[in-house]
Amino acid sequence: MIKMIEKKYISEKEFQLIPVTQDVRNFVEASGIQNGVVFVITSHTTSGIIVNENLDCLYTDIEETLDRLVPTNFPYAHSHFLPSYGATGGNAPGHLKSILSGNHCVMPIKDGKVQCGFAQDIYFAEFDGPQVRRIFIQVMGE
Repeated sequence: MIKMIEKKYISEKEFQLIPVTQDVRNFVEASGIQNGVVFVITSHTTSGIIVNENLDCLYTDIEETLDRLVPTNFPYAHSHFLPSYGATGGNAPGHLKSILSGNHCVMPIKDGKVQCGFAQDIYFAEFDGPQVRRIFIQVMGE
């Protein structure tokens, strides 16, 4: 059996980690699937899905590390007028940070529950906010 839901979030900052673990748990439990996997997927090219600990100091470390790896003030090729958009592309760092974080995660389901590690939480990672964003939570199993 396969079930899917779309969830919307509104980011408030350019970089933001939005916890989605509880939404994932709630959907898995409501799905009736006892054993299988759950996929959490972002539908945006300037965002990601991250699995990590829920610590403010770690949020800071993640943001600062990504900023060192993908600085805002770099002369990116994407920073030019894009006729197809009718605007100048200024979000190259968001695209590149998305590549580093990945666009999804997969977690096992056992006995109707998501099997996260002791300190694992799932986050929608915003790299080009604030914006309205969507993720898909898809459960597959029996």
